[in-house]
Amino acid sequence: QVQLVESGGGLVQVGGSLRLSCAFTGRTFGTLTMAWFRLAPGKERECVARINWSGTSTYYADSVKGRFTISRDTAKKTVFLQMNNLKPEDTAAYYCNVVPNIGGPIALEPWGQGTLVTVSS
Repeated sequence: QVQLVESGGGLVQVGGSLRLSCAFTGRTFGTLTMAWFRLAPGKERECVARINWSGTSTYYADSVKGRFTISRDTAKKTVFLQMNNLKPEDTAAYYCNVVPNIGGPIALEPWGQGTLVTVSS
């Protein structure tokens, strides 16, 4: 059974940076495409970044392109989201999940508890 544990969120000022981590336990991590999602109050859950199994292909939502970087450490079964130049609209709970290898923002596993990011102006 897959378990996802997110961490690294917090309170940061506009323009600041945070690095989120997602620890994965369960089936073979090295063959899976992983993604970061966020859920803000009053909004639908949004996929902000995706990385393929080898780390050679990434996707970013337009709203975070150029500011966020997704990466993975297969040996440690961990996915990261480096967030720079944070804006108030980045305030949300952030979650990671497994997504289809062929693409698409469809979460395939139960959600973890998420990690809260609050950007203050």
